[in-house]
Amino acid sequence: MKSLRKTILLPLLALLFAVPAAHAQEEGGYRELVLGQADAPVTIIEYSSLTCPHCASFHAETLPRIKEEWLDTGRAKLIYRDFPFDAMALGAAMLVRCANETRAPALLDILFKTQRRWATAENPFEALRGTAKMAGMSDETFDSCFENQELMNAIQRRQQEAQERFGIDSTPSFIINGEKIAGAQPYEVFDEALSRAE
Repeated sequence: MKSLRKTILLPLLALLFAVPAAHAQEEGGYRELVLGQADAPVTIIEYSSLTCPHCASFHAETLPRIKEEWLDTGRAKLIYRDFPFDAMALGAAMLVRCANETRAPALLDILFKTQRRWATAENPFEALRGTAKMAGMSDETFDSCFENQELMNAIQRRQQEAQERFGIDSTPSFIINGEKIAGAQPYEVFDEALSRAE
């Protein structure tokens, strides 16, 4: 626990007093991460924490079928939103938002696929750096990302909005055209909800 506090928790807590980064896209650099066609008639909003094993399971087991049947066909779109439950999840969420628009979905996928490796690493901060490099992020971008106080605030504001508006208190949670689905449910649960919303 001591090395975790030194390598991740203290640097992230120190951000509470950090100077905001100079360059921000949209609100604090936070832009929506949308999978599928922007004008799709049905909207899935996913709230996930990047250190949540159930979220990783959803991305590995259920999302590919949703993508094939609903996103790739233009019937629905998925908006991914962060709901970090710990400092490491918050740091990983910031990295995804700092990646350029074309690489952010790939970085999100890599972080979920390698979750056990970086989330339990002796030095999680450096493990996250290595993962970010795999997605083409430079050391300079990585370091400036963790100094972006505005981005951290934007993620936390969206988390609070999710709690207040939809009663989100666990991950993964989903809103499909207003209907809430909690947990990494099987594909059939999503298919039924999506069909009702279509």
